Amino acid sequence: MPTTTWNRHHVLSLADFTAAEYNTVLQTAASFQEVLSRRTKKVPTLQGQVVANLFFEASTRTRSSFELAAKRLSADTLNFTASTSSMTKGETILDTAKTYLAMGTDIMVIRHREAGVPNAIAAEMDRLGVKVSVLNAGDGQHEHPSQGLLDLFTICTLIDPNNPRLELLKGKKIAIVGDILHSRVARSNIWSLTASGAQVHLAAPPTLLPKLFAEYIFEEAEANSQHLITSSSPQSPNRQLFIHWQLEPALQDADFVMTLRLQKERMTAHLLPSLREYHQLFGITRTKLQLCNPNVKVLHPGPVNRGVEISSELMDDPEFSLIQSQVTSGVAVRMALLYLLGSSKVERI
Repeated sequence: MPTTTWNRHHVLSLADFTAAEYNTVLQTAASFQEVLSRRTKKVPTLQGQVVANLFFEASTRTRSSFELAAKRLSADTLNFTASTSSMTKGETILDTAKTYLAMGTDIMVIRHREAGVPNAIAAEMDRLGVKVSVLNAGDGQHEHPSQGLLDLFTICTLIDPNNPRLELLKGKKIAIVGDILHSRVARSNIWSLTASGAQVHLAAPPTLLPKLFAEYIFEEAEANSQHLITSSSPQSPNRQLFIHWQLEPALQDADFVMTLRLQKERMTAHLLPSLREYHQLFGITRTKLQLCNPNVKVLHPGPVNRGVEISSELMDDPEFSLIQSQVTSGVAVRMALLYLLGSSKVERI
C-alpha cells in the first residue's frame, strides 16, 4: 500500500482534492486490483468496522460496488432502502443517519437525489463529535466523487497498468459529451481530469450545456470562438476546460471520449426535440470516432441508453469501449476509499 498519509475524514467532493490525494487513491486502488485478481479476494483490513450504505435514490452499479468493496475488506455492511424504511412514517434524513450511528456505523456511504445531503450528514456527525466518515455516492446535480475517481483510474491504468498516476493524462484531450447540465458525474470528472493537466472538452446542445455552466469552477475567458476556462486554483494552475455546442470540435484528435446518459428523470422541460435527433447530432458512433485519435477509447458511467448516447455495437466493441473496465475498476477504487477512510479512523482513535 502507498505510504502517503491520508488526512481526509470525509469524501464529499473532488473540488479540493490535491494531486497527492489523487495519486494515493490511484495507487491504493491498484493494490486492491491486484488483490481482486487472486483466488482469495478478501482482506481483513476493515474487520470489525461497519459500513452503512444509505441509498435514498435507486442505484445498481454504485450500490453493489460499494457493498462488494466493503465485504472484500471484511467490513460488516448495513444496507438502507428509503421505500422500506421509517422515512415512509415521517422520519427525517438526519434521524435516519443517527439511527445508523447508534448501531455503531463507522463509514456512511450516502446517495440522494438532492444536492448537499451528504454534506449535511457529515456536518451533523462532526457536530456530534463522532468519528464517523461520510462518503458521497452521488448527490443531485452536485458531484459523484467515486465515479470520477474510478474513471480516472480506468484511464490511468490503461496507460500504465503498473503505476497509475495523475501526470499520465497531462496534455491528453478528453471529450465529455451529453447531458452535462444534469450530470454529477461530469462535475466530478471536470475536477479530476483538469487537475491532471488534461484538456477537457465539453460538448452538448445549448439546452444541456449553458454558456455559463463552468463559471462556478473557473474564470471564463474567450479563446478563438470557444469558451476557454482557465483556473487560478493553487492545486493546479493549468486547468483547461472548453465548451462546444457542436460535437466535431470536441472529438477532433481526442484521446478519450466519455459519453453521458440523458437524465430524463431530472429534466423539468422539453430540452431536446427528440432522442433520434440527439443521437444524430451527439450520439457516439464508430463513424464519428474517425475524428479522434486512432487509439481513442470510449467511456460511459452507466446506465446506458443504447442507440441514444452511444451506438450499441460501439458499446460492446472491446477495441474501443472501456465501459466494462469502468465497472470492474469501481470495486477497487471504492475499496481504496473505504480503506483510506477506515484506516485514518483507526489512527484517530
